[in-house]
Amino acid sequence: MFWLDRLAAGLLAPLAIWVLASGLDDLFLDLCAIYFWSLSLLHEFPPARPTRAEIPGTSKGPLPEKTIALLVPAWREAAVIEQMLDYNVATIQYSNYEIFVGVYPNDIPTRARVLASEKKHPRVHHVLCPHSGPTSKADCLNWLYLGMQSYEEERGCHFEIVAHHDAEDVVDPHGLQRINEYCEAYDMVQIPVLPLATPWWEATHGAYCDDFAQSHLRELHVRQRLGGFLPSCGVGTAYRRAVLDRLAWNQDGVLFQTASLAEDYRIGLDLHRLGCSQILLNARDPECGALRATREYFPRTFGRAVRQRARWIMGIALQSWQEIGWDVEARQIYWLWRDRKGLLGNPLTVLTNLLFLYGAAEWLWARATARPWILGQLISASPWLRWTIIINTVLMLGRLGARASCVKAGYGWKHALISPIRSVWGNLINFCATVYALLRFTASWLRQQSPQWAKTEHSYPVEAATVPRRLGEVLVDLRLLTPSQVDAALQHLQPGERLGEHLIREQALSEFALYTALALQKNLPFGPIDLPLPADDVRQALPPQLAQELKVVPVRMVRKKQLWVASSEPPSPETLERISRASRMETRFHLVTPSNYRDLCERFDYRA
Repeated sequence: MFWLDRLAAGLLAPLAIWVLASGLDDLFLDLCAIYFWSLSLLHEFPPARPTRAEIPGTSKGPLPEKTIALLVPAWREAAVIEQMLDYNVATIQYSNYEIFVGVYPNDIPTRARVLASEKKHPRVHHVLCPHSGPTSKADCLNWLYLGMQSYEEERGCHFEIVAHHDAEDVVDPHGLQRINEYCEAYDMVQIPVLPLATPWWEATHGAYCDDFAQSHLRELHVRQRLGGFLPSCGVGTAYRRAVLDRLAWNQDGVLFQTASLAEDYRIGLDLHRLGCSQILLNARDPECGALRATREYFPRTFGRAVRQRARWIMGIALQSWQEIGWDVEARQIYWLWRDRKGLLGNPLTVLTNLLFLYGAAEWLWARATARPWILGQLISASPWLRWTIIINTVLMLGRLGARASCVKAGYGWKHALISPIRSVWGNLINFCATVYALLRFTASWLRQQSPQWAKTEHSYPVEAATVPRRLGEVLVDLRLLTPSQVDAALQHLQPGERLGEHLIREQALSEFALYTALALQKNLPFGPIDLPLPADDVRQALPPQLAQELKVVPVRMVRKKQLWVASSEPPSPETLERISRASRMETRFHLVTPSNYRDLCERFDYRA
């Protein structure tokens, strides 16, 4: 093992110097954050922003709602896009907006789900890209922008603000209100992004929680206070329409850089170079203290996290370096360095961790065998190296403490306490992502091709399924009834009669229209089921007596692990639990109309 000792001894000094330089760089931002925090006298660092009195028109009352176009690019998002649209249309507290979803002709499942949403929600519109996918997210956004302009020409309207989200986003219900307000004073407004909380032991997703808490609750605010450009986060970003038209004019009609894998980063830099004002809003609501941010699940497995972060590294560090180099104003060079620092820092950080583990193991071995500790002798013989390691240790502990404080603000004490351990796992993810990005980027450069849209599998939160809204409100939002019609129906309900039953009895709504609204209210999959008689294993998955008692019909089985049941009554948690116990499978529910349910019961020879 002599060669390992020599290798470790040779790496010790260069790595110590790198860690010191990187630590001092991070310390500078932490000290700036403390300075700005002390000036603000707040627990969380706030952005530089105007008061309501300083925003034109707000001192005289609420601002009128500007027309907002919300762009959502989608490639292979059939698993989440309809649920995302249903939930966000139901919860967004803003009325003057339209949603445009970009789909590809060769992605039939996603297109079908978007068309289904379009039928349910008048404010949802699909935009078909003219070529097969995947291309890039930027290319899809460009076609969405053209589709929005075509919509304006057809309807004779004009969108004053353009925002974009991803297909897996849980949009802040008050986000569009905040965008409407701050676009009075800023050209680009960024809503903070915070991953949805998962159990503290999920290290991969927890690393995302830690990174975004540190970035969106502190570092990006320091960055904009120090005059740095604000990169878009790709979701929850809004722009004044005028600045987008100006940017497109300067770039020969191309709004987003189609070859870029980080078009959001690039547009933030491009707008800053045009002199546009930018702001990242404070995540903490000063009125109620709640965190207001765009939420979503990020990859929860190691491999998917590596692929996604590799795409970020390729777009932010490698492609931007290749396209613009360091050709920016002097004070922005530092921020380019911060954004590209990971190309060197990610591998060296993992190497430093391995060197630490090797040194600790060698020390234990030396104590057990009474042999000399080589690294200890080297450190003892070099005072400057010893002091460098001591300073590095202090800087590292301070950095981990600062990171934990941000995590505590966003996710609580349990996540904060585990964040130093999760940082080691995060370092490994970043190392693998950097290597993967360099390999992919080099391969694309040798082939003289642009990297394609690297798809990340998405999931939508189960907790978003329960929307605290009344059926009457949903019917009004869908423009199926007017508020006065709903009020009149509620006043004429018979004892024990539900609103939907009354509307059907009075023929105010069709059965299908009512159940469309009910599915949206409960966030349940809905649609007619007209299938051949299921196989025997599906029929036998649930005892007939129990199916009749619970008023459900088994309709499909997936790999003998998942049982789909249909009914005209939304199920309670107890019902789903009983079905799962009886079938020994995960239960999935599909809402059908009463007439469709009776037809299914006849096929199964059940009593409806």
